[in-house]
Amino acid sequence: RQALEEMRALYERNQADVSEAKSGRTDLIFLIRFRHCCLLRNQRCILAYLYDRLLRIRALRWEYGSVLPNTIQFHMSAEEMEWFNHYKKSLATYMRSVGGEEGLDLTQDIKPPKSLYIEVRCLRDYGEFEIDDGTTILLKKNSQHFLPRWKCEQLIRQGVLEHILS
Repeated sequence: RQALEEMRALYERNQADVSEAKSGRTDLIFLIRFRHCCLLRNQRCILAYLYDRLLRIRALRWEYGSVLPNTIQFHMSAEEMEWFNHYKKSLATYMRSVGGEEGLDLTQDIKPPKSLYIEVRCLRDYGEFEIDDGTTILLKKNSQHFLPRWKCEQLIRQGVLEHILS
């Protein structure tokens, strides 16, 4: 915001000096060019900042899944939330288009697993959780389970489950 305010002030001063330079004051041309270079530099800085934020928001989709925690959403603007939702929908459309009928979840197994099943501890009450074979497991706080890694990874990232390393 400070950079934008500075850019507005530089632009207004340049506009005033341009009108004077048109009337014959050629000594202002160097000052006008200098301010214009400052405007371009500030513009590049703002664009680099915004691009970095978009890269971080994109990384949040891969880290937390399609639902962001409230603490992170609090620090995002409405436009950033809108961009996140568009990216989320675009990624979901792509994942449905590859991998056959059910699609392919690219957000699972970001790191190659060492084993297919892992032992997890439930950090908070979650409710019923169904595995592919139809078994339903009740995830209550402090309960421990031996579950397929790919089914648990999303819940681990959301903070519902904790991987127990033995």
